[in-house]
Amino acid sequence: MESDQTLRPRTAEDVAALVRRAQAGAQPVTVIAGGHGPWSHAAADGVRIDLSALTEIRVTGSRVSIGGGATWGAVADALAEHALAISSGDTRSVGVGGLTLGGGIGLMVRAWGLAADQLVGAQVVTADGAIVETSETANLELFWAMRGGGGNFGVVTRFDFEAHALTRVALGEFLVGDGADRSAVLRAMRDILSDAPQELTVTYMDVPAMDPSAPAGARLVAVWADDDPDALSRVLAPVADLEGVVGDVSSTAYPDILMELPQPADPDAAPPRLLGGNGLFRELDDALIDRLVAFRSAYPASVVFLRSLGGAFGDVPQDASPFPARDATWFVMAGGFDVPGMLDDDARAAILSDSGAITAGRLAEYGNFADSERPDAVAGMFTEAAYRRLRELKTRWDPQNTFRRNHNIV
Repeated sequence: MESDQTLRPRTAEDVAALVRRAQAGAQPVTVIAGGHGPWSHAAADGVRIDLSALTEIRVTGSRVSIGGGATWGAVADALAEHALAISSGDTRSVGVGGLTLGGGIGLMVRAWGLAADQLVGAQVVTADGAIVETSETANLELFWAMRGGGGNFGVVTRFDFEAHALTRVALGEFLVGDGADRSAVLRAMRDILSDAPQELTVTYMDVPAMDPSAPAGARLVAVWADDDPDALSRVLAPVADLEGVVGDVSSTAYPDILMELPQPADPDAAPPRLLGGNGLFRELDDALIDRLVAFRSAYPASVVFLRSLGGAFGDVPQDASPFPARDATWFVMAGGFDVPGMLDDDARAAILSDSGAITAGRLAEYGNFADSERPDAVAGMFTEAAYRRLRELKTRWDPQNTFRRNHNIV
């Protein structure tokens, strides 16, 4: 372990020692895996545990054990050698831990559910410094909390997943030109997904210029969880044939569709704050579509992001995990980047007002896309029953709230 303010344990026993130290000093614990969460850039109070040394990936049949500091790009690469895959985040550098504990709406969420739905066990360092195993046969209630309850209950040093057989996927990539009717594109996409096979997951994003991996403009990405480009082409025809939509369908390896974000000039600097919000929606109706298109048009530094749900995501019973809104069919995010010098107070207020109107009809908020600490909003990330159950579990497993640098359940 290192002696600076961010500590990098090499074993679960090292993690346990650090947690006991924090407990003895009544200090909060911040856990860093991929480093995409807002707490990775927060002030260095308490004990900061960087899991980047815990990256082992072991494959036994279709069972995959992954160190708590691994990232999804490394996992995808390792699993591809075994013709396996897990529905993960969109970006190679996203941490397995943070994404999974928050649920994990991935590129194949309709085919296989959340990342958390594929979890079958975990090794957890609890608030008293104990190392415990969780699964459907060991510490079942704690295991339930691991599948969407966030980092409130311990430090996960190993995740066990059941992976899926996969060689290659069909990938559709389409640019939506400036002259295209974005409302028509979204309506066509919605209509396709109303009865599409669950192999299909679609993502729509309309963004300002951010980096080479995400150029400005609107695009649609469709992933078919099988190597069948012809099937994907047939299903996507109503969108692909619209005026101003240009693209194609191909066969590719799953690891190749994960984005590689460029390293920032200052890796310790927090990214620009995103003003806005997100939600899990039961349906993508015409009014919501029109609001999203108008929002993106009104604010040059805004971003609109949608991902289809349903399929395997909706097949999981609501009480089987803490994750809310299993009857949602779309995830929607709308916000504006607060880039220094671009926005004044009036513009910030307008963005927050308009994005608030968009998210007003949501069933719940998705915590993994909430990039700031808002204790009053945490209850809205769960059903009422799940939140009550999580609070009871918090009382049992972390009564001193050692793990509070997260969307905190108290």
